[in-house]
Amino acid sequence: MSISREEVLACLKTIQAPSGVDLVEAGLVRALTVTEGAVRFVMEVSTPDPFMPAKAEAEEKLTALGCTSVSIVMTAHSQPTAPPNLQPARKAEPAGPEKIPGVDRIIAVASGKGGVGKSTVAANLACALAAEGRRVGMLDADVYGPSQPRMLGVSGRPQSPDGKIILPLRNFGVTMMSIGLMTNEDQAVVWRGPMLMGALQQMLTQVQWGALDVLIVDLPPGTGDVNMTLAQKSHVDGAIIVSTPQDVALMDARKGIDMFNQLGTPIIGMIENMSTHICSKCGHEEHVFGHGGVKAEAEKLGVPLLAEIPLHLDIRIAADGGAPIVVSKPNSSQAQAFRTLAKNLIESGQA
Repeated sequence: MSISREEVLACLKTIQAPSGVDLVEAGLVRALTVTEGAVRFVMEVSTPDPFMPAKAEAEEKLTALGCTSVSIVMTAHSQPTAPPNLQPARKAEPAGPEKIPGVDRIIAVASGKGGVGKSTVAANLACALAAEGRRVGMLDADVYGPSQPRMLGVSGRPQSPDGKIILPLRNFGVTMMSIGLMTNEDQAVVWRGPMLMGALQQMLTQVQWGALDVLIVDLPPGTGDVNMTLAQKSHVDGAIIVSTPQDVALMDARKGIDMFNQLGTPIIGMIENMSTHICSKCGHEEHVFGHGGVKAEAEKLGVPLLAEIPLHLDIRIAADGGAPIVVSKPNSSQAQAFRTLAKNLIESGQA
């Protein structure tokens, strides 16, 4: 039985919000997706507690309607203020970073700007670590441009047997979760900060990751809400910064490093991607984006240069084809660059 978006909205209109109007009229239903009977939306509220009965009623009625799974994320966009002339006796202490049950280490892969190959590096690193015998997870937190489903050759919708715990998908020895698995490939994710933070928290804490040696988190470029939320809410063991050698990319990479420094997240090191190009016709080596810029920057900042990854057509073709170069051409020099990176991280105790 296929459930339509209109049927879901009609069902939600029968549920009353604390304000006295239905959930839809109150504007509480955001980012609604209905795919193959799976329903997901965000309830953006002032404080969660008064809306819990409405949330429970929505889950019950949508399940009765025939929805295969129902996922409702509640986000609070403001904090309640104390009554006039009354001050709280003691401010609540902010919750510190927490570890994910079963996950030994979390490594964030980040970049200051887009287009430097961060996601390609993350996918190949995850597969390389899995090839070295590590139990690896991949969280695609790049919500505006989720590319890991394509790169890791994963399709289909994650299941949620009880409407709470999400079952991730798996390929090439990597357990993977991405917001891209919950939306259509050409569908934009038009979310503000509270929605992003709620979705990230759900993917971190409600996904059944199992026992992992390392969880790779592919972050969005820049220093936005998702990156800050990850560092503040989860115990991130370290960040890897990916950049090309050109000055513009390095300028933004410095900002990304500074963000992690401010948030107390250790920098594992930097990777120079698209470092050099060897012509397939004549063998001539050229540095399209310059060379050595990341190494110089790493030395300046006092962090290791972890790898220099070449600019090569096979890496791009492999990523677009859904089997990273580490998997599709494991004996190639390009794949060996990632395998060496993975081995070094394992030997140093970082992964």
